[in-house]
Amino acid sequence: MLKTWYERFSAQPHQPFFANGIILFMAFMLVLFLSYSNVITVHTSLMTFHAYAFIFVLFIQFFLGFLFVVFPRFLIQANINPKVYMQQFFLYFVGSYLFLIALLCSWDIYIVGLVLIFVAQILSFKTLFAIYQNSIVKDKYDTKWVLVGFATGLIANALFLVSLFDFKYNLFFQQFAVHAGFYLFLFIIIFAISQRMIPFFTSMKVPGYKINKSKYLMEKVYALLFVKLLVVTIGEPKLYFLADIPLFLFFTYELFKWKLPMFKTSAIMWVLFISLYWIPLGFFISAVESLSALFNWGIIFEKASLHTFALGYFLTILIGFGTRVVLGHSGRTPHADKIAIAMFIFIQLIVLVRLFASFSLNFNLDYIFWINHSALLLVLALLAWSVKYLGILIKGFKPNH
Repeated sequence: MLKTWYERFSAQPHQPFFANGIILFMAFMLVLFLSYSNVITVHTSLMTFHAYAFIFVLFIQFFLGFLFVVFPRFLIQANINPKVYMQQFFLYFVGSYLFLIALLCSWDIYIVGLVLIFVAQILSFKTLFAIYQNSIVKDKYDTKWVLVGFATGLIANALFLVSLFDFKYNLFFQQFAVHAGFYLFLFIIIFAISQRMIPFFTSMKVPGYKINKSKYLMEKVYALLFVKLLVVTIGEPKLYFLADIPLFLFFTYELFKWKLPMFKTSAIMWVLFISLYWIPLGFFISAVESLSALFNWGIIFEKASLHTFALGYFLTILIGFGTRVVLGHSGRTPHADKIAIAMFIFIQLIVLVRLFASFSLNFNLDYIFWINHSALLLVLALLAWSVKYLGILIKGFKPNH
């Protein structure tokens, strides 16, 4: 019986990776909530248990589950052998929970967890790169940029591990690694998937819709984000607008060109459109923050732009793609019912609550109160999604083909 379940559970890569990802997400958000509530003490910096965890531990597991499904299809290769991705899954699984446990107790366990996660990511990159190399498909553009983002992430992760040693520039290495991981690893991978799948899904669902992306789209995005990384690394907020204004204008123009038919599609599609619209808003907020520093407007932003991307873009598209994949690959119709639609909208409200928490410091409001409420609401949203979809993932589904 256990063997039969395991065969079903491991039959498709998104099942173990999504299941572990959603459970970890709720666990880390609870740690964040309890830490801010002074119920528990986390034995590491906020940079590590919040920034590093979400960049290199959480989000990437969801998107790897998706990539392990679609990469062979993009490149017309055989599906990845379950033994290959399950070996990596167990490394992520053990490493992630050692990391989580270590936040509350032991530094030694913490290091082991980080190393296991790093090794797992090296193996994941090798798996995807091997598929890329073996493919004779002429158009490898999108998959190439996924690999570029992943390779950048490995470098960033390695720099973070180096920063754990006590030396003169370790703090600089750590901050550089986190920013590189956020913009040139996570953002690039997610956007590479987005710009491939969202216009494609739209053309399949809306008769007459034509994909109208800019030439060299990913090159432009990567270059602009690299400039963003440089100005952030310099550490002078007054200069951030040099990167943020071009990024805001570029993404606004690009999404205008796509002409996504927001009101002609079902919820399973428009939630993906909404996720994209958070991108220019995030860079707009960051640009205004930079101009505020330059002209001494005195406005406190408290990471508002980063949370616009992390919750508005990354989380929204994760839930949108996740819902679609879970239903479609379990023999069900990819359709968002009323509960799913309510969930999509609720997540957008959570983004607004988190942004309000950032700006609450300007009005002498209780910042911790609003941070905790946004964290708790997010846990509830993820729990609601889990009630409906986690059971499908854990039960597993083995396709006939």
